[in-house]
Amino acid sequence: MNLNWLMRRNRFKNKANAGKPRWKWLSRGIEWRSYTRRAALLALLGGGLATLTWALDRPVRVISMDGSFQRVSPGQIEKAVAPFSQAGFMSADLDGIQRSVEALPWVERARIQRRWPNSLHVTVIEQTAAARWGESGLLNTRGELFVRSATHVPAELPRLSGPDGTESQVAQRYLSVQGRMLEAGMRIAALRLDERGAWEMDLDSGVTVRLGRREVDERIDRFIHTASQVISHRLSEVTYVDMRYSNGFAIGWRNPSAPASGPSKHADDADV
Repeated sequence: MNLNWLMRRNRFKNKANAGKPRWKWLSRGIEWRSYTRRAALLALLGGGLATLTWALDRPVRVISMDGSFQRVSPGQIEKAVAPFSQAGFMSADLDGIQRSVEALPWVERARIQRRWPNSLHVTVIEQTAAARWGESGLLNTRGELFVRSATHVPAELPRLSGPDGTESQVAQRYLSVQGRMLEAGMRIAALRLDERGAWEMDLDSGVTVRLGRREVDERIDRFIHTASQVISHRLSEVTYVDMRYSNGFAIGWRNPSAPASGPSKHADDADV
C-alpha cells in the first residue's frame, strides 16, 4: 500500500474535523456567560429585596381592632395576638395571628392587616347563637357547637338536644322547621332527638308534639295544617299532640274528661 497516500488522507481528514470542537466550545462559553449574568442579576435583586424587607421590618408598636365586642373583649384579642407581637412589621405571621384569634370561643372569623408604618389591625366577626345545646352549649346558624359550656345562655333561645355527635342533624331539623311554625303562628321552644331516633318538640305554649322516627317532615306538615287548627283555641287544656299515626293524631288533655280527638287506634308500632 502507498504510505504517502495514507498520510495525505489522514491529514485531510484531521483538517476537516479540526474546526468542529472549536465552535462547540465557543457556543458553550457564550451560554455560560449568559447564565452568569442572569445569576448575578437575580442575586442583586434578591439582595436588594432582602435589604428593603429588613429596612421595613420595624417592630410592631400598635395593635388596633374593631368588631361588635358583645361576647369577645379587646383584652382577649390582645392576649391571642401577644405571642406574635415580637415579630417585625413585615415578618409578622398574619395567618398564625388569624388562627389564634379565631380559636377564641365566640369568634367566627378574623381578618389581620398590616398598616404602615408599624401597626397590625384585627377585625373580628362574632358568632351568632341560634340555639342552645343541652344545658349550656351554644349552636351557631350553621348548626355548629361553638361553645360547650357558656357562662351566659340567652333565655330566649330554643333548646336543642340529642346524642353526642347529632348537633348538626338536630340543628338542621330545627332550622328547616322553624320558618313553617312561625308562619302558622307557633314557636318552637325545644326540639329533642332521643337515643332511639325519635323526635319531639315543645311549643312555647307548653304543648309537646310527638313526631316519632318515621316521616317526620310529613307529620310536622300534618300537625301545622290539621292538628294545630283543632287545638288552637284550647292550648291551655292540651299537654301533648301525638302525630305517630298513619292517618291522624291523638290529643292528650290536661282534663281527662275532655273529649278525645283523632283516631281511636294505637300509634304505629314502629314508633312506640
